[in-house]
Amino acid sequence: MTQVERDGAGFVVPAILLAEAFGLTESDVRESMRTGALTSICEAGVGTDAGRWRLTFRYINRALRFTVDEAGTILSSSRFPVRDRSSDLER
Repeated sequence: MTQVERDGAGFVVPAILLAEAFGLTESDVRESMRTGALTSICEAGVGTDAGRWRLTFRYINRALRFTVDEAGTILSSSRFPVRDRSSDLER
């Protein structure tokens, strides 16, 4: 699988990976991240998962999750539906 880059305590995921997963262009990915339409969270593993991180990206009603190791190698990925939170922002 593809590798992401380590950036201090976090990671940098190539925009092309997100674009392909969400059916966007790389430019759309960057704009969606700037506007907050595409969000991310990085969670460090503990216990038996120490040395692994879970990177989750949400866009509208879909999510993409990568599990990566310390070097940024993608160990697994999954896509799944999530609740669209954009209506929550309008309240």
